[in-house]
Amino acid sequence: MANWHEKQVIYQIYPKSFKDTNDDGIGDLQGVIQKIPYLKALGITTIWLNPIYVSPQVDNGYDVADYYQIDQSVGSMADVEALIQALHQNGMHLLLDFVMNHTSDQHPWFQAALKDPQSKYHDYYLWAQAKPGQLPNNWGSFFGGSVWEPTPKAPNHYYFHLFDRHMPDLNWQNPAVRQAMIEIAKFWLNKGVDGLRLDAFIHIDKANFKQFAVGESQKPVIDDTFYAHLSRVQPYLREFCHALRAIKPDVFILGEAASASPELLIDYSRPQNDECDAVITFRSIVDRLDQLDSRLPAEFQPKALDVEGMRQRLTTIETKLADVSLPVLYWSNHDMARVASRYASTDYYWQSLKCLAAMLYLQRGLPIIYYGEELGLKNSYLKQLSDFHDQTVLPFYQQALAVGYSADQTMKMLNQTHKMAARGMMPWDSDQPYQGFSKHEPWLNGQQTTPVSVAAETSDPTSLLVFYRQLFQLKQTPLFTAGDEVIQPTANGVFQYTRQLAGQLATVTCNLSDTVQLVTNNDGGQPSLTVGAVDQHAGQLNYSPWSMTVTINDKKEF
Repeated sequence: MANWHEKQVIYQIYPKSFKDTNDDGIGDLQGVIQKIPYLKALGITTIWLNPIYVSPQVDNGYDVADYYQIDQSVGSMADVEALIQALHQNGMHLLLDFVMNHTSDQHPWFQAALKDPQSKYHDYYLWAQAKPGQLPNNWGSFFGGSVWEPTPKAPNHYYFHLFDRHMPDLNWQNPAVRQAMIEIAKFWLNKGVDGLRLDAFIHIDKANFKQFAVGESQKPVIDDTFYAHLSRVQPYLREFCHALRAIKPDVFILGEAASASPELLIDYSRPQNDECDAVITFRSIVDRLDQLDSRLPAEFQPKALDVEGMRQRLTTIETKLADVSLPVLYWSNHDMARVASRYASTDYYWQSLKCLAAMLYLQRGLPIIYYGEELGLKNSYLKQLSDFHDQTVLPFYQQALAVGYSADQTMKMLNQTHKMAARGMMPWDSDQPYQGFSKHEPWLNGQQTTPVSVAAETSDPTSLLVFYRQLFQLKQTPLFTAGDEVIQPTANGVFQYTRQLAGQLATVTCNLSDTVQLVTNNDGGQPSLTVGAVDQHAGQLNYSPWSMTVTINDKKEF
């Protein structure tokens, strides 16, 4: 029997940037409630909210100071309850982001641990001693620098933080920590939340702190060998998920495993393991790296999509997960630049975004749409380095200037590639102040680089928004929710696959290039969705740049 989550179209909302109803420049839960009709008309069935718990906002809510209360900047507990009720009345579901690897340093547990080393809460976190003038080891933080931060008033004593120094990691080896996190999750399930997105769960086990990473002994080295996918992650995860299913058997558990290989996706989502229902990996997207400037780090350099690499990667993921779970299909999220900034064609902007959407979201899997993606929203343009709130940005900026890039060129690269620029406000109506997001200056007021809005695209039958609505209507038919998938071998720049269920065969063909492509498509089906010009030529189909077709054949045999 299929689970309810297997037919969902998920929409990720960054609450601070979606819709502000009290005009303080920060999006809120009432704004989400207000826009439920818009989301339902789009074809969305599940909303995923980024963290809404009490937080100092060092990392926009991922630094949680109280899991049981709502940050007043986005609303109240009554607002959450109203949101859950409104979604359920509309036949929709809610996923909450669940931060399980770390807390804020303002969390009462950590404050108690600092105040009294003999407190039971001291063992809720990770600590190490070091020799004078040294760090416990040379492991590097994902946010730059070392994973170790000196403990105030305790010489040569450090606490561990894989992310920001204000976000100390929890000690999952402690059974009390594991039980505390289960109780928090149960609280939200009892509120009526339908599922959880498990943030950074792959990091809840760490290696021996005495082990140094290979490299310069004192220079921090980012190496997830020591803090990702280690042996105790799955037992901890299984214990957590099993406890939640004991009170809510149909809870949807979506795991974030950024660096997971296809084999690890199987392990984390195999039904008999009683862990995640589906898992997000950042390795599902493949970029071309042959065009990069070797004098600069790759992270903040724009990259082209590797269509052939994507075909191979998605074929591997689909094949390995075929009898296990559904792949997670996404182009963007809060941790990466927007798809329109990364891959849209300059000459065929709107067509390219339609083709990219069809190429991915009609495949077997769970689509996750990042707010504004359906409009063609690009990254905002941030004018100051400080706007990125990222200590790795300044070294890149300095290095780029040193090798000959201008300040303007470097800022353009950063804005095109950085995740913070992808968190700008949702444009509802270009005729309104701040595009209808708020009457107050938004919390992140970067310059919009693409003139898009919901109001303009709703009334335009050729718009990207209307195309997304059509796409999701097709996605939620049995052929595209339950049909088998085969990704076809095609010419470079073309992505083609078939979906088959009983007596139906669909063929999705996308020319993801700026050049004309000749493609064989012999299924003889009727076009259900078309973008761009596609003509017959010597027994083949002539696909103009960034054009696509979805054809469906109702023959009983193929």
